[in-house]
Amino acid sequence: MSFDFRTFSDASNYNAFRTEKLQHYPLSVENITVEVRDPAQLSTVEREQMARCLAQTNMVIYRVTDAEKVDKTVLTALGRQWGLTRIDTTLCTEEDGITALQVVSEGQAHEYIPYTNQPLNWHTDGYYNALDSHVLALLMYCVRPSVSGGENAYIDPDIAYIHLRDTNPDFITALMAADAMTIPANQQGDVVLRPAQSSAVFSFTKDGQLNMRYTVRKRHIQWADRPLVREAVACLNEFLNSDTQFHVRYRLHAGEGVLCNNVLHNRTGFTDGDTPDTQRLLYRIRYYDRVVI
Repeated sequence: MSFDFRTFSDASNYNAFRTEKLQHYPLSVENITVEVRDPAQLSTVEREQMARCLAQTNMVIYRVTDAEKVDKTVLTALGRQWGLTRIDTTLCTEEDGITALQVVSEGQAHEYIPYTNQPLNWHTDGYYNALDSHVLALLMYCVRPSVSGGENAYIDPDIAYIHLRDTNPDFITALMAADAMTIPANQQGDVVLRPAQSSAVFSFTKDGQLNMRYTVRKRHIQWADRPLVREAVACLNEFLNSDTQFHVRYRLHAGEGVLCNNVLHNRTGFTDGDTPDTQRLLYRIRYYDRVVI
């Protein structure tokens, strides 16, 4: 069942959504993992299984049984089967819109944490984007894992919303303010690579689905100087950094990936080997579309 978040001022609508959502927890990796033979041409059963996971938790882990045939064109074909066509690009994205996430030692990408082996704190992708460029969906694929580390944790933004609303409904109002968070400009010398961007943490898509922008980072972010905003952020950070039945933790293996509606996620630090075949490589595609189930 699909719920319209814009109707949740009516407590009965919110409670119906909450009941439906929470019945799928505790959540295990096995609950949201689907084996697929050819990601470019999902079978009816494979698509139904993936759709069930996405409808329940906004994410699915897919495991390709014949990973040798997977290339970038297969990944974009997988996205198209879920209505994902509008690809977000970044300063480090390749021409095809796909980002190769791996450790780099030089160039522009080296300045950003995703291209190092350092831990990545909780965030949603594209939290710094312009307001007309919300990242709504994310497709990841593991070509090679690291020798050790590199585990991800995931939390459905719907669950974060429930936690905050159940703690204090005013937290939701505070984080829906258009100036709740501001990401300062990305500037190199006199060149502005990206202007400063203010936004709400919670907003809604045109069909009433939840969109979340968030980062736990403490540098290069300015929170609105209001008590409720500070309390809401502290409440959310405490929840994210705890260990609950809502947290999904998994280290992707070669041939596995994640399709999601830009859920909250993090990454532990990792160690690569000395040879290319022991060095972590993930492909990432970010979309302005939400997964169409």
